[in-house]
Amino acid sequence: MTDPTAAPRRPVRTVTVAAVLFLVLLVGLAAARSWRDLDRARDREAELEAKVESTQQRVDALDRRIQRLRDDPQLLERLAREELGLVEDGDVVFVLPDGDEPARPGEPDRAQR
Repeated sequence: MTDPTAAPRRPVRTVTVAAVLFLVLLVGLAAARSWRDLDRARDREAELEAKVESTQQRVDALDRRIQRLRDDPQLLERLAREELGLVEDGDVVFVLPDGDEPARPGEPDRAQR
């Protein structure tokens, strides 16, 4: 004959094993998701570090340009003439008409046509 106490143990053991397997599955899924999130965070960190490095290089280049502008009056004068159109006393300024082809001698100016 069978032992009456053995019958209730089998369902309890099955339920316990199923519950443990379910918990292991949940922990595994949570770990996989955490691993994926960590990997994304590392990728984002690498992107931001590259952006910071690029920005720092640009700042350094601008600092060098500022220093050159402070130390080199000829550079400053050249930029003022080229970019701002400034002239110095005694300079002769020629104003040329805008257009595709230059006016020929003896022809009326385009504005007069």
